[in-house]
Amino acid sequence: MNQPEHELAGKIVQHLDDGVDQLGARARERLLAARKVALSRYREQPEPVFGLAWAGQAAARIAEHRFYSARYLFAVTALLLGLVGFAYWQSTGPVNELAEIDAGLLTDELPINAYLDKGFDSWLKRASR
Repeated sequence: MNQPEHELAGKIVQHLDDGVDQLGARARERLLAARKVALSRYREQPEPVFGLAWAGQAAARIAEHRFYSARYLFAVTALLLGLVGFAYWQSTGPVNELAEIDAGLLTDELPINAYLDKGFDSWLKRASR
C-alpha cells in the first residue's frame, strides 16, 4: 500500500480494462446507453466562491448612473458622518480621561505605590466617613 498514487491508479485502470474485455457485447451496449443517459442528466453544480466575488458587481453598480441618485448620496453621507462622529467621540473620550488620571497621579503628593496598596483604598473609605 506504500506505492505511489499513479502506480496504484494504473493498476486499477488495467484491472477495469481487463474486466471490460470480458463483458459481452449486449452488456457493453447497455453500459454505453446508461452512460449516455447519465451524462445527459448531469448538470455541473456551481461551487461556492470565497473571496471578493461581489467586487465586480459593486464596481458595476458604482459605474451606473442610477447609483448617484439623491437617496443613495444621502445614505452614504449620513453613514460617513456617523462614522466620523463615532471616531471623534472614541478618540477624545478615553484619552482625556486617561490623561487626567495620569496627571492626577503625577501631581499628587502620595507615591504611586500607595494607590496600588489594597489596604490604602479601604483606609480612604474609612477616613472619608
